[in-house]
Amino acid sequence: MSSRMPVAASVCIVLMTLQSMNGMTLPKLDISGQLVFDQLLHLATFSDDPNPAVTRILFTDQDLNARAYVKQLMTEAGLIVREDTIGNVYGVLEGSDPTAPAVGTGSHCDAIPLAGAFDGTLGVIGGIAALGALRDVGFRPRAPLEVVMFTSEEPTRFGLSCSGSRAMAGALEGDYLATLRDVNGSSYLEAARGAGYGAASLDAMLAGARRTRADLGAFLELHIEQGPALEAEGLQVGLVTAIAAPAALAVRFSGDGGHAGAHLMHLRNDASLAAAEFALAVERIVLATGSEDTVGTVGRWEVSPNAVNSVPREAALEVDVRDVDADRRDGVVAEVLAEAARIAEARRVRLETRVISQDPPAASGEAPLAALAAAVEHLGLTSRRMVSRAYHDSLFMAQIAPTAMVFIPCRHGYSHRPDEYASPEDIERGVHVLALALAQLAGDAGAEHVEL
Repeated sequence: MSSRMPVAASVCIVLMTLQSMNGMTLPKLDISGQLVFDQLLHLATFSDDPNPAVTRILFTDQDLNARAYVKQLMTEAGLIVREDTIGNVYGVLEGSDPTAPAVGTGSHCDAIPLAGAFDGTLGVIGGIAALGALRDVGFRPRAPLEVVMFTSEEPTRFGLSCSGSRAMAGALEGDYLATLRDVNGSSYLEAARGAGYGAASLDAMLAGARRTRADLGAFLELHIEQGPALEAEGLQVGLVTAIAAPAALAVRFSGDGGHAGAHLMHLRNDASLAAAEFALAVERIVLATGSEDTVGTVGRWEVSPNAVNSVPREAALEVDVRDVDADRRDGVVAEVLAEAARIAEARRVRLETRVISQDPPAASGEAPLAALAAAVEHLGLTSRRMVSRAYHDSLFMAQIAPTAMVFIPCRHGYSHRPDEYASPEDIERGVHVLALALAQLAGDAGAEHVEL
């Protein structure tokens, strides 16, 4: 089997009438990757920066414009649109059994500053296309099928990632959310209310978004890989077996500062030098694990007074440590914090540390991963199993129901930058895999019920 279908065959794949997949007869589907691609580029125009860059921040005007477009596409696909109190937007294809837990898919549409057009958005627009294609051929699921646009996967406005999926999983506390403010001093609840969401209180808003295993049976997320492996290996699809989770740390070194000329070197306790030594220590500790699944980044630096003729008094850093192995990641975190204390003592600076978050990694659910694998095999696509080192809403959906992800290649592995790109052909294959797997998990209303 070649690693790529001919472009002419994949620009608008029309599935021949399928025999069966895992014993279920499947409908004929007509899915256009070019149409999904065009819709993604239109969605990208709702941006605070000119395209190809995309900047779309939670509950801003452009975020609301994007939501309106997503709801329009859901309606055009014949889905029932609903929204919850935190702003998660659902498009639902009703099932024959109203008591059956839904089978979900989706992702996010917010974008960090100067990002691209495909991160997250593929899972939303592609999910709408998948459900629309199933509906168009008269497929009626036994369990409801739903596509969700999660509120704020990115942490840009309030420093909190995955607020919508956290709320759905019950993994977000009102007391903590109440402490968060954006750059203008607005609270999360104020911003939500300003966008037409929210509730009488934070706790009520979170309760209104809650999902449980009783109403959600399985979840799938279609996403660009955000890395180079699939493209480099000439593979069409990646089946995600586990999602790494970050531990985020805030570290602040404080010295006494002084005049750059008059303050003698042997008397200094330079906060920036402590920070520099610490950043190198993070790299050393991570590499010492010997695992490519362990990564660490010192991604935020603030040095003050930030003047060329002044010895730095303050250095505030934020550290991101990720792994699919929780024990190994937490061991790195402990070593990093211990090294910060050693450096502070050796350089005679004061130290403050805070663990911002330390979420557990997630393993893919057996049933959804098997459904994706069966769809890939049925379509004759080339694939590999892999872990996701990036953070996704699926991390929290896995706390509610069995969850799995499917990746498609993105050019050069680029993501979170304006030249992020996925081809219409790869998009089409990903949407096809998603649609077939969703149909398998939800079951055919006309077929004998099979437990997920």
